[in-house]
Amino acid sequence: MNRRVFLLGLLAAGCATGAPSGELAIAAGERGGMYFDFATLLAEQLVDVRGRALETEGSLANLALLASGGAQVALALADSALVADPGLELRALGRVYENYLQLVVREDDPARTPADLAGRTVSLGAEGSGASLSGERMLAALGLGDSVRVEHRKLGDAAEALAAGRVDALLWSGGVPTPALDGLPGIRLLPLAELVPQLRAAHGSVYEQVPVPIEVYGATREVPTIGVANLLVCRASLPDGAAAAVTRTLISRAAALVPRQALGTQFLDVRSLIGTAGLPLHPGAAATYRDLHG
Repeated sequence: MNRRVFLLGLLAAGCATGAPSGELAIAAGERGGMYFDFATLLAEQLVDVRGRALETEGSLANLALLASGGAQVALALADSALVADPGLELRALGRVYENYLQLVVREDDPARTPADLAGRTVSLGAEGSGASLSGERMLAALGLGDSVRVEHRKLGDAAEALAAGRVDALLWSGGVPTPALDGLPGIRLLPLAELVPQLRAAHGSVYEQVPVPIEVYGATREVPTIGVANLLVCRASLPDGAAAAVTRTLISRAAALVPRQALGTQFLDVRSLIGTAGLPLHPGAAATYRDLHG
């Protein structure tokens, strides 16, 4: 496809969705988190089309923006993407990084396991975040659905509430370390990996055990937690040329798309990009992977 045909197709897509002509709106996440930082880098690196990162509450809000036409491309946790309305006709452009579920308490808190939070107050991420879905599933696996007082706060608010003792724990889903958490004095993560078998049995293989590296948030040892793939997704109606342009950027600008906060724990390569947790690749993305890597 030549550049003129590609741009005409993208212009048509923008008109159909209400996006500015020739621009891809990328539904991202909260400022201070890896979603937003990654989407900002992606928007800067796109070739042949303008990109714009949208600040949102996270995965579920991003899928709603795709449905309404407020965004053409979105970041979403695999567990959120796989329960999306089939009418959305969701397609993947690539698996862009590993997401870490981080259950954070103050260093002096008596809790040593998630079960110790029974009867206490926990922020499970903002309404519309992927953490809100993962958190509900986590509490159900623990049998704590009715015994934990759940709040839904954005990251900055949740971090302040934790430091002030207004909540006992917060759940965040993102890269490590997350700057808004790294700046908090005296915190630690509770291990979550023991819940992986139950979550996989109930919801599929999107959950896996991953280690939060030593020294993150001052830890003296690795903390085993839950990993969920983060996918870059779109609707099936996105023009092939637009999907191909995004995919070429993921492949050719991989080193420039890892946020500074995640250097050393995240990377992009074609083997990981095509591992989209069972969500079909967009035809334009699939063709680009074949053309570039066979």
